Amino acid sequence: MEPKAEHTVRSYAEELRRLREMVARMGGLAERQVADSTIALVRRDAEMATEVMGRDAAIDALEREIENLCIRLLALRQPVGQDLRLVVAVLKISHDIERIGDYARNAAKRAIVVSQQPPLGSLNGFQRMAVLVQENLKGAMDALVNNDAARADEVWAADEPIDEVYNGIFREMLTFMMEDPRNITAATHLLFVAKNLERIGDHATNIAETVHYAVSGDKLPEERPKADSSAFAVVRPPA
Repeated sequence: MEPKAEHTVRSYAEELRRLREMVARMGGLAERQVADSTIALVRRDAEMATEVMGRDAAIDALEREIENLCIRLLALRQPVGQDLRLVVAVLKISHDIERIGDYARNAAKRAIVVSQQPPLGSLNGFQRMAVLVQENLKGAMDALVNNDAARADEVWAADEPIDEVYNGIFREMLTFMMEDPRNITAATHLLFVAKNLERIGDHATNIAETVHYAVSGDKLPEERPKADSSAFAVVRPPA
């Protein structure tokens, strides 16, 4: 191979490596946002929640940087095969991560309001839900970094426990509101937090689905296991 051609190949490989590192860093930032927004909620820490909201700009900036690099690679390198799938996948994944950051920011915003209301029951469900969501997000990002379609498939199929926790929180909050109208403000904001976490879980499985395609070239089935029954929940007033 001629020196110039060898340099071009090496430079191209370096750009792809950098692309993986950037999206992995973006995923790590989003994972921390999810964790810290939940900690702020549980601790009733408005100062920490405000800090989480302010950190969202870093995720947005990384998304723009990733988008610019992807466009450059598509225009100048004209990737094919698995390289092309990787670049397109990273474009999609960076958008999913940006949305995750938005949901975490919104959860932090709600945590500030909740901190100003009287305590309302146990928040163990929120902690459990946040842990499950973070595990799925981390698993999806690890699958991308390691080209691991099997790990991506595991994450894709692991959304149901998150929905089950969400359903429990949904019913609990509605019950609190029916027991005492003074609970409505806090319970409503907590419902929004739970929905934010549930949507973050959906985006994590979206990432896993995209990783599967990037690695294997095959698409997963359109329907994945879901257990969100909140739209059909029936809550009866206490006797």
